[in-house]
Amino acid sequence: MNGHNPDILTCLANLSADEVFTPPKLANAMLDILPQELFASPETTFLDPVCKSGVFLREIARRLNVGLRDKIPDEQARVDHILTKQVFGLAITELTSLISRRSLYCSKTANGKYSIATEFDNADGNVRLPKAKHVWDGTKCKFCGANKEEYDRDSSLEEYAYPFIHGVDPRKLFNMKFDVIIGNPPYQLSDGGFGRSSSPIYHLFVEQAIKLEPRFLSMVIPSRWFSGGKGLDEFREAILSDNRLRVLHDYLTASDVFSGIGLKGGVCYFLWDRDNPGECSVTTHFKDWPSGFGVRSLLEKGIDVFIRFNEGVSVVKKVISVDSPQSTTITLPEQKRFDRLVSSRKPFNLVTTFKGRTKRKDGDVLVYQNGGTGYVARSSITTGTELIDHWKIYVGRAAPGTGNRDTYPHKIISTPFLGEPGSISSETYLCIGPFASETQARNALSYLSCRFTRFLILLHKPAQDTTRKVYTFVPTQDWTKSWTDAELYKKYGLSEEEISFIEKIVRPMELNGVPTDESDILPDDEE
Repeated sequence: MNGHNPDILTCLANLSADEVFTPPKLANAMLDILPQELFASPETTFLDPVCKSGVFLREIARRLNVGLRDKIPDEQARVDHILTKQVFGLAITELTSLISRRSLYCSKTANGKYSIATEFDNADGNVRLPKAKHVWDGTKCKFCGANKEEYDRDSSLEEYAYPFIHGVDPRKLFNMKFDVIIGNPPYQLSDGGFGRSSSPIYHLFVEQAIKLEPRFLSMVIPSRWFSGGKGLDEFREAILSDNRLRVLHDYLTASDVFSGIGLKGGVCYFLWDRDNPGECSVTTHFKDWPSGFGVRSLLEKGIDVFIRFNEGVSVVKKVISVDSPQSTTITLPEQKRFDRLVSSRKPFNLVTTFKGRTKRKDGDVLVYQNGGTGYVARSSITTGTELIDHWKIYVGRAAPGTGNRDTYPHKIISTPFLGEPGSISSETYLCIGPFASETQARNALSYLSCRFTRFLILLHKPAQDTTRKVYTFVPTQDWTKSWTDAELYKKYGLSEEEISFIEKIVRPMELNGVPTDESDILPDDEE
């Protein structure tokens, strides 16, 4: 139970980008947001349902060992009580079960010669790996959505059928109810889609933990759930509407928490408090910047996403007060919604990999595509035909998000450019328009280059994908004139502090009138 120097758990290589070992510093930060009196009670029970390195159980045991000194003075009796009656874990693989026992018991077997516990009569102790299997419903597991072709394996191989979300009830396994559930779940599994396509599964662990009704729940998960998408919409709605989520720490860059890991959209950890509903303390972290802090509802009236920056809430409210002064919610009226000008993911029903002809023929239209331009017969285009002969704007469907390789300030969207009449695009770009004239299109282009506009986009953009919905907070303007940030700041009455924050977050954008560099377009399988 004494300190380790050096701590081996600070330098373990991660299993993968989706099964990330938790640094001891992060584990302790998550334990710090729990009521500390929990560690002074011999009755408090803790469960890590997704043990990898065992760091949560080790640090919990360390705190209990200090907190229970007066109640259980004999050190060995205290250690045995803690390890047999207070800390429990479900491993995710055979390897992590051994690592976790080594971290907690100082031995890969709970009853081994070198184990600090003396009362276990079995090798597993309270760190178990119960057998669990995928249950196939066609080509997918009905519990986790894993792809059968990839995960229906020989029994000698790991199946990655994580017990906690495959029917194993730890209350029955350990004959115990749990006061605290804490952990770092696996993030995703291959779903059999194109390329490296995977589906998130971390929300399944959170949902299952809530079903067990602990007093407290804390997990570290990717922040992309803030805006939903890819199976996360119901989870987002449920969590943002749950006023038992009382603490949220949001890291814009995952590498600030997990060294060397690039989780686009960042990561967060939270505290769910069953018996004390209320507003949430939200803290935003980014490198060496001062942390942003605010106490607020996670879900503002009229919207279905979490506004990530505390400073963003006041900016959006000012936009609404100007463009929809009678509104009682953070919602723009239909006629003021810029997102209504933005196309769907495939504006002309041409996939990202589409390549047009290199030489133009009579009746062809110009295609802006990944890597340049090409030509295709107008008669072959049946979607988005109302846009072909008008001025419009093209903008990359994907752009750098708030992930490991991003730096602030950044552009938020890929550099937009004008689309002339007689042009279309592949799925690489979204199409914005139509506009009545070249002048109006250029004025709208100037608006998209403004930091103010791109900040509003960022508030609805958790990663690099820039579909129509990320423009939800952006109002339309008068397209008979060009726009500058100074004019927009004045129109919406922004304070010096709000302007300073926006200009720290969003960098200037130079418009060059040509398609975005390919370096701004990220491949589909990195979504």
